[in-house]
Amino acid sequence: MESFTLTRNDMACLLLALDGKYNQKPLQVLQTAWIRTHQYDMAKGTGLPAFLSTMLPPIIEKLIKGNELKGFSLQEIAALGHLIEHSNLSITSMQNWVKRDFKPYFNCSRAGKKYSLNQAALLFIIDDLKSNLDFESIRKLFDLIFKKPDNKSVDLVGPIELYATYTSMFEELDANNDQLLDISSPLKESPHQNSVTENVIRAAANQFASRLPNLSGNQQEAVRNILLVAVISIQTSYFHSLSRRYCNATLFLNLE
Repeated sequence: MESFTLTRNDMACLLLALDGKYNQKPLQVLQTAWIRTHQYDMAKGTGLPAFLSTMLPPIIEKLIKGNELKGFSLQEIAALGHLIEHSNLSITSMQNWVKRDFKPYFNCSRAGKKYSLNQAALLFIIDDLKSNLDFESIRKLFDLIFKKPDNKSVDLVGPIELYATYTSMFEELDANNDQLLDISSPLKESPHQNSVTENVIRAAANQFASRLPNLSGNQQEAVRNILLVAVISIQTSYFHSLSRRYCNATLFLNLE
C-alpha cells in the first residue's frame, strides 16, 4: 500500500490548523496535501481507489474524523514524523530528547498527559537541525530563541511559527531549481551559485525576522540565523535520505 506523505510545510500547516491559527481546518490541510500528489488520479476519476490503497496511521484517522486534538503522545508524534518526506524521526530518539537532551522544554506546558502542539513542533525542529548541528549547539540556539521553556510569552518566536516559517521558506526557494542545490544537475553548480543560494535564503530569513515586534538587532539576527540554518538542514536531510537510498539499492541489487 502507498504511504500517506506530507511535506514539512504540510505538517507545519497541520499544527497551525490544530492550533486554530490557519485558514484551513486540519482535515482540509490533509486533503490538500493528498490531492496535490494525486492530481492524475483525481483527473481520471480514480481518486477513491487511490485513497483506499493509501495506508493511514491511527493518528490520521483521528484527524479525518474531526477529533479536536491539542496534544499528542510520543507515539503519535513519531507516527506523524514518519509521514514527513526525507525524515528519519524515531520514537527512541524522541524519548531521549524529552527525558535527557532537551528535558527543560518538555517538562512543562504539557497538554494533559500528552505533549502540546508547540512541543511537537520542537521535536520536528530538533529532527531537522540535527542534520547539521550537535545537541549542544541546538540547545544554545533554543536558549536564544525560546527564552524560558515554561513561559512561551517571552519567546522571540513560537516553535510552531518558527517551524512554519522555515518550512515555507524552503518550499518557496526549492520551487526555483537555480536557488537551491539540485543534485540532478551537478554540472550547473559553481561557487557563484552557492553564494547566490546563501544570499537568497538570508534575505528571506531577514525579511521574516524584521517583521517581529519588539526585538533588538541582536535578537533579529538570532532569529534570522536559525531560519537560515534550518532551511539548509532540510536540504541536508534530503541528501542524507538520497545517499541511504542509493546505498540500499546498490547492496540490494548486487546479486553476485
